[in-house]
Amino acid sequence: MPSFDVVSKVETDELTNATDQVSREIGTRYDFKGTSASIEHLDDVLTLFADSEFQLKQIQDILYQRAAKRGIDVASFDPQKIEAIGGDKAKQCIQVKQGIEKELAKKIVRLIKDSGLKVQAAIQGEEVRISGKKRDDLQAAIALLRSAKLGQPVQFVNFRD
Repeated sequence: MPSFDVVSKVETDELTNATDQVSREIGTRYDFKGTSASIEHLDDVLTLFADSEFQLKQIQDILYQRAAKRGIDVASFDPQKIEAIGGDKAKQCIQVKQGIEKELAKKIVRLIKDSGLKVQAAIQGEEVRISGKKRDDLQAAIALLRSAKLGQPVQFVNFRD
């Protein structure tokens, strides 16, 4: 039976490359000379450090530009609240959304069932498997999910006939 998986993941290699590019740009830009501006990448958390909130916003803009150029959807970033650390310095953590959470998976299944397409959706861990008898129905399901506002970027992988 034809099927495909709906997943939400960010390529860690591309994310590492984007953060390296941001670090290099911070090191060469004149407005960051002599400041403590930097970016750290640990697992699925990016931490931005700067001397002010304005500089944090600049670093965040650079990050979003570099990520978009590397094919990373900016909607997969979840910026946290800006924190003040030691004197006039500030930091901000940005969570990178990986995997489909249970609420979003239920929303996808409900969307598929309400559409009236002749496909079945099943939650399997952090992904949703959609299967049906015809490829056309599966392609219609992909089109439906692309047009839906899910709040998180999704990819369609493992398409099988």
